[in-house]
Amino acid sequence: MKMTRIHRKTAGIWVLVVLMVFSLPLHTYTQDKAEKIDALVQKYFDLKQFNGSVLVAEDGNVIYSKGIGMADVEKQIPNKPDTKFRLASVTKQFTATLIMQLVEKGKIKLEGKLSDYLPYYRKDIGEKITIHQILSHTSGMDNYTDNLKFLQEESTKKVEPKEFILSHCSNDLKSEPGTEWAYSNSGYFILGAVIEEVTGKNYEDVLQENIFTPLGMTNSSIEVTGKAYENKASGYNNTLGELTPARPLDMTIPFSAGSIISTVEDMFKWDQALYTDKVLMNVSKEKMFTPVMNNYGYGWQIIEQPIGDMKKKVITHSGGIFGFNSLETRLVDENKFVMVLNNFENGNINQLTLGIVNILYGLEPAKPKESLALMLSKAIKEKGVKDAIAEMTGYKDKKDVYRINEGEINSLGYKLLLEKMTNEAIEVFKFNTVLYPASANVYDSLGEAYLEAGDKENAIINYRKSVELDPSNEHGKEVLQKLEAK
Repeated sequence: MKMTRIHRKTAGIWVLVVLMVFSLPLHTYTQDKAEKIDALVQKYFDLKQFNGSVLVAEDGNVIYSKGIGMADVEKQIPNKPDTKFRLASVTKQFTATLIMQLVEKGKIKLEGKLSDYLPYYRKDIGEKITIHQILSHTSGMDNYTDNLKFLQEESTKKVEPKEFILSHCSNDLKSEPGTEWAYSNSGYFILGAVIEEVTGKNYEDVLQENIFTPLGMTNSSIEVTGKAYENKASGYNNTLGELTPARPLDMTIPFSAGSIISTVEDMFKWDQALYTDKVLMNVSKEKMFTPVMNNYGYGWQIIEQPIGDMKKKVITHSGGIFGFNSLETRLVDENKFVMVLNNFENGNINQLTLGIVNILYGLEPAKPKESLALMLSKAIKEKGVKDAIAEMTGYKDKKDVYRINEGEINSLGYKLLLEKMTNEAIEVFKFNTVLYPASANVYDSLGEAYLEAGDKENAIINYRKSVELDPSNEHGKEVLQKLEAK
């Protein structure tokens, strides 16, 4: 039967109504997720464990994008989705991508030796390690940011890549190339110099021409110290329970290991581009996203994350730098993305991100807990370290109520060391040995604090304990050998 015009029009309306009926539950479900994410973000903000911007996307669509707290406390400028933050070590994935682009062009070989591309580097090491090993943190190089004196005394000085590499990234190897995994900012700083040597251009220009401009990442760049940036967050430190300006840092020092600033919105553009061939061919991405050692590929960590009763492939990287920390999470099998940027140093963004991921899979996130490390830091300021430790000791068995985390307390100790509050740092590390008596790392940290205080006897005692608990602690063995020799 031939349908009249009026019947065709009516049929069209019914199709529209049916589509609307079936789309409503999906829209409501997405809105429900967004509301739960917003409530979770607010809880972490209320507990002073987050202050920044968050973007969450599913299937290429942003379902949540918001800033919370202050980008600038003094000027009362709020964080927004287009606020620029330091990415810190999330920079490494961009450096790795530039290297892989040069591999695709035949200008670099992954198994090529460092000396092939950086002729001024010391030959005895440069002829042993490969680009592949530097990308995957298996080169055996040390890490210049592990040097406390350097961070205390030289972090504000502008540097040139060649001079910095020769003075701070040319130490003897910690292990034979390819045998161990050890995170190395030195290696990724060197990769930036390799990019400059091979292309004849500044790292910043190569990054802009090959990634930021093609992808429309207009709010992303290398940060230049002293340059004014619109909508850029200030960095803060909340070591003693209140936000104070972060330690100054000249951004030539992190260079290709950690000097990019960006927004959650630009990072979403980056995430989506990685599903295409706009930046790299599939074969290059497969290499970049394949773990070499310790779940690390090239500039990315690749893990199987338990989520409820499931296990999901997660491609991720975190970053931490004076005044900021960041966490990027890609669940590539279902095209889910979470970007969290925080503008104070010790935000609890790992747990915030895990909570968001649980919401995306229809699960209840863990309830945020007040941080014992944050409580301790505040109590140190108000009561002094001895009384603060005594008070916190009463909470040490209440893990069901408080977030008690070895890494957070150790981080507090190192921040105190960095501020040259050595006695306070020693007491915090000692407290951590009470909480975690089987951890080699906390004794190693306590030994370092005693060494900073000039107390070699107690430094030796704690380094010995650390090596006893973890015979593979090569750093502890090395320090212990030097101390005992003296």
